[in-house]
Amino acid sequence: MGRTVASAPVEDLADELRLALAQAWDDDVRVEDLRRLSGGATSETWSFDAVRAGAPVARLVLRRTRGQAVDEGALLRAAAAVGVPVPGVVATVDGGLVVERIEGETIPRRILREESLAAARTRMASQCGIVLARLHRIPTDAVPGLERPDPLPTWQGMLDGLAQPHPAFELALLWLREHQPPSSATTVVHGDFRNGNLVVGPEGVRAVLDWELAHLGDPMEDLGWLCVKAWRFGVNDKRVGGFGEEADLFTAYESAGGGAVDPGVVRWWEVLGTLKWGIMCIVQAMTHLSGASRSVELAAIGRRVCENEWDLLELIE
Repeated sequence: MGRTVASAPVEDLADELRLALAQAWDDDVRVEDLRRLSGGATSETWSFDAVRAGAPVARLVLRRTRGQAVDEGALLRAAAAVGVPVPGVVATVDGGLVVERIEGETIPRRILREESLAAARTRMASQCGIVLARLHRIPTDAVPGLERPDPLPTWQGMLDGLAQPHPAFELALLWLREHQPPSSATTVVHGDFRNGNLVVGPEGVRAVLDWELAHLGDPMEDLGWLCVKAWRFGVNDKRVGGFGEEADLFTAYESAGGGAVDPGVVRWWEVLGTLKWGIMCIVQAMTHLSGASRSVELAAIGRRVCENEWDLLELIE
C-alpha cells in the first residue's frame, strides 16, 4: 500500500520539488508560485512553476494520493504511447508524481454549464469513445502489478464489513449476480474515467487524469462508469457524463477499434458502478466520523448514500 497523504510545510515541499526536478533535468531549478489546489477527498494536488536559466517556464502539478498502490507514472507513459491524451510525466517525489499542467476546465458543473464549452459538450461523448478505445489497447503487461479484482465478492465483502443495513444495496447485489454477463475481454481499465477526471477546453477533451484506480478487467467497466448518474452532476437528460448520448459514445468506441459494445453489458456495469459509489460514500463518511481523517468533504459525501440507493432501484426496476 502507498503512503498516507500528509501536507508538508510549503517551504519543505518546495525544497523537495526543487531537488527532484534538479535530478530529473540535471540543472538548477527554482520553484515558484507553489499553491495547493482543490482536489478529491483522497488526494493532495499542488500547482507550481519550475524556472531554469535559458529555458521556458515549466508549468507543473504535483499530485499525491492516499493509499497509492499503482505505478501511475508507468501508466501515464503507457497511455501516451497508444495515443491517450495525458499529462507528461516529469519527475517522482516521495509518494507523488510531478506532471505537466494541462490548462483547461476540470470542474464538472462548469464543464456542463459554461457557454464557452458549449461546442465541446457536443463532441465529448464521441471523444470519450475514441479515448477509451485507445486506452483499452494499452498492453496488459505494460505496468507490472495491475490486479484483476472479482467485483461482486469485492463489493459484497465491503458492504458486509460496514455492518450497516442497506437493503437497496443488497437487492442490487442480488440483481447483479443474477444478470452477470460473461467478460468480453481483459484489458487495462482506467477505473475512474468520468466527468471530473477530464481536462476540457473549447475543442473538447484535452487530458485524462487520476489513474490511481487502474486495474485489469472488462473494458465495458469504463463505459458503464462514465454513464453512472452521479457523474452527470444534475444534467440527467444526457446519460454520458451529463454531456452526451450513449449512441455517440458506443459508435465512436467501436469505430476506433474498441470492439463491439452491448448496451445491456454497459448497463450492468452502470448498476455495479452506482453500487460501488454508494458504498464508497459510506466508507468516506466513516473515515471522517472515525477520526481517521477529519474532513468536511468526506463528511458531506455521506449524504449521497441515499441518492445511490434511489438510483439503483430505478436502474434495476
